[in-house]
Amino acid sequence: MSEASVVESEARSFKRYPAYKDSGIEWLGYIPAHWSVNRTKFVARLRSGHTPSRQHPEYWENCTIPWFGLADVWQIREGAVEYVSETNEKISELGLANSAARLLPRGTVILSRTASVGFAAILNVDMATTQDFVNWVCGPSIRPEYLLYVFRSMQHEFRRLTMGSTHQTIYMPDVGQFSTPIPPIREQERIVELIRSETGRIDALVAKKERLIQLLEEKRTALITRAVTKGIDPTAPMKDSGVEWLGEIPVHWGTSFLDKLIDPLRRITYGIVQPGDPDPDGIPMVRGQNYSRGWSPLEEIFRVAPAIEAPYLRARLRPGDIVMTIVGAGTGNVAIVPDWLAGANVTQTTARIALDSRKGNNRYFAYQLASVVGNVSVELTVKGAAQPGLNLGHLAKYRMVVPPATEQECIANYLDRETAAFEALVTKSRDAVQRLKEFRAALISAAVTGKIDVREDVA
Repeated sequence: MSEASVVESEARSFKRYPAYKDSGIEWLGYIPAHWSVNRTKFVARLRSGHTPSRQHPEYWENCTIPWFGLADVWQIREGAVEYVSETNEKISELGLANSAARLLPRGTVILSRTASVGFAAILNVDMATTQDFVNWVCGPSIRPEYLLYVFRSMQHEFRRLTMGSTHQTIYMPDVGQFSTPIPPIREQERIVELIRSETGRIDALVAKKERLIQLLEEKRTALITRAVTKGIDPTAPMKDSGVEWLGEIPVHWGTSFLDKLIDPLRRITYGIVQPGDPDPDGIPMVRGQNYSRGWSPLEEIFRVAPAIEAPYLRARLRPGDIVMTIVGAGTGNVAIVPDWLAGANVTQTTARIALDSRKGNNRYFAYQLASVVGNVSVELTVKGAAQPGLNLGHLAKYRMVVPPATEQECIANYLDRETAAFEALVTKSRDAVQRLKEFRAALISAAVTGKIDVREDVA
């Protein structure tokens, strides 16, 4: 039995309470008979956030008051952090006094309700928040830590209440309708103890799996890099490539700029700005997220009406083309276009690289772009800190290692076989991580809704 299965099996042995009642709240279901339910705003004072006017520089000078906003949500996205103290920005005493912003006391529970919806934390210092957050100052009948985990169990409810397709929001009238199960205080404390204990074990196992994934990916990259720069014949004589960071390559190999290997009728190009309205029967529009970990199913790829896409036929894809992410966090990711995506297009964040089949094997050069050779080229040419990106002119001048055509084919076949084992292990580990994270969320939900009897001491 795997470690993940052991953790799940042990957790499922928790006892249930002897008697339950209908809470009257759909997402909550049945709760222990001795618990109560109340509107959250009746057990914790509801406070909104605010942004002082940017038209008054004095509100943003000599700042001492931490001000939690969407730029800080990254701290709590994974659900592992309970308390927050640091913020990207601060406001001044004058800004606080001349706006609707409030100084919230330590222990206030905050919840993002706009754009990044549903992320919660507890303030570890006195702090203000933006209007993107709603905030609860807990009264005597509810502990902040318990309320935090109630919010973290309400993701399905938050999704139901979220309005808007481009600017997602939970509006204040809906926030005011939030309901919370209220166990006795000692049980709330024991629920928090249980959650911390069990999620600590799960998080440690997730971290172990993620380290394994990182190690496997590093080994896979090293294998690919050696094959595409040194070949698969260990006895082949070497020569200096003439590129400092590349080192030696086999004597009979050469180097070339990427644009010299391109189909002369299909230059390196990027796609169109993704239109806002999808057409389920339209043309698929490939984005980097569609191939970051293997290809997404066709039904998950955004589509646009042919009339919208028609002016941008220059970026139309053919099977065997290489796509490469040129903007954003996945910059440098590559994939080969499968047969079932023939005729698709790409967005402006993705480049299409169409090789001349007489000069380059698409699988070999896709491997090379995914290797340290490609990674170094990306690092040398990527621009921008907040939103990294590649210039197509720089991409065209990437220095590529070029073996004879027959060796390109042999190396690609070799790497197909050798990387398959790595990819299987990575997939298995990622599946385990996903299952553990889902189980973690389910355990929190079970604990705060009374599906686990916590009245005995928690180990």
